[in-house]
Amino acid sequence: MKFFFLAFLFLTSFASATDISLGTERDAALRVQILLDQKMFGPGFIDGKPGTFTQRAIAAYNQSMGRSEDDLVSIQAEADALVEHTYVTATVPKIAKQYVNPKLSYKRVEQAEAKALTYRSYYEFMAERYHTSESVLYELNGKKTTWAAVPGRTLIVPNVEPFKIEEIKRGRSYKGEGSSLARRKVIIDTAKRQIQIYEIPDKSVASIAAALPSADSSYRLVASFPTTPGQEKFIHRGTWKLRNTVEWPTWRYDKQLLTKGKRSKEALNIPGGPNNPVGVLWAGLSKSGIGIHGTDSPRTIGRARSSGCFRLANWDAARIPQVIRPGATVIVK
Repeated sequence: MKFFFLAFLFLTSFASATDISLGTERDAALRVQILLDQKMFGPGFIDGKPGTFTQRAIAAYNQSMGRSEDDLVSIQAEADALVEHTYVTATVPKIAKQYVNPKLSYKRVEQAEAKALTYRSYYEFMAERYHTSESVLYELNGKKTTWAAVPGRTLIVPNVEPFKIEEIKRGRSYKGEGSSLARRKVIIDTAKRQIQIYEIPDKSVASIAAALPSADSSYRLVASFPTTPGQEKFIHRGTWKLRNTVEWPTWRYDKQLLTKGKRSKEALNIPGGPNNPVGVLWAGLSKSGIGIHGTDSPRTIGRARSSGCFRLANWDAARIPQVIRPGATVIVK
């Protein structure tokens, strides 16, 4: 399936919050990515470059809407209508001081002694906050302005609802008992590198569910996120349950577990934070040691393999409690 954003019929010229533009076609693609992100169909980085993850998000979202997977005209029209301004001016918040430490060590032994694994710069803070990369911030603001970002200063960013690290609570867990989110089904497709979430539909959308190939016909797709699965030798395919969901987790650094897949008695406890290797949230499965979690390296989502778990960008990982709760069925295929 090929996606050519140049062919969209609904490209528009409209008043933006700024005079900044990455080019007509790229701005249009970026609005589609914003739409997908806000609808819980993660396109990867919001950068106006529609790669594999954006293409798969388009197909999944179109499925959820009962449209053809490659219906680009409808999705562009929807994006243009929803996203009035492609870019906005955002102020680095004062609270960012609590989450940035330029001196944070890269050495695990020294990290174990830190209070938290924070961001290393304010522009790293702002890139993750607006679901984008430092490279996009450079393009929109210039490197000097981006590097000079501190609380109180402003940057041009994609017009997406920000991921607010300050709303993540250390050790907060979510219960599934009595929640409809605990009855949902999760399909982790290790070939397509997608986590797709389904719910039992109302009768009004039964026809949509019947068209879905990835789950039984009584379920409909409500969200999907790009992921990095574990190395092939560590993937545990089968049917599991979501057992727990915990924010701001600590991480047990066990070199033997990471290289050989077996726990050792020697390990370090790495404190929580956005630069913790499991990111800002851990959602553990009934398969011991395996879970869905965030990452300290969103650039490697879909590329570098983990040691058995399923990594998400932190802004997607933080949404897990909004779409599933403990008790949900998780199928790894």
